[in-house]
Amino acid sequence: MRIIYKDSFVNRLENQIEYIAQDKPLAARKFKKELFNSIKSIPKNPFRFRKSIYFNDNNIRDLIYKGYTIVFRINNDIVEVFGFVKSQKYPTD
Repeated sequence: MRIIYKDSFVNRLENQIEYIAQDKPLAARKFKKELFNSIKSIPKNPFRFRKSIYFNDNNIRDLIYKGYTIVFRINNDIVEVFGFVKSQKYPTD
């Protein structure tokens, strides 16, 4: 499986990394590195993650990382990472 990062995910993540880096640059880099390591584990068994609470679709799943929800879609041999959520009603707001 291949992982594709949608702009909606990348933009939200970069905003959060910049926010964290204002006070703790090393923590921001560590957060980003560990998050991407978690995402890279998705293709091994994507259905091990919970069905998304934001969508009524079995192919859309939530990866939880340090209180953040990373929303991704399983589409044949592609994992599309599109949501980065922290206490929001919808992952693309």
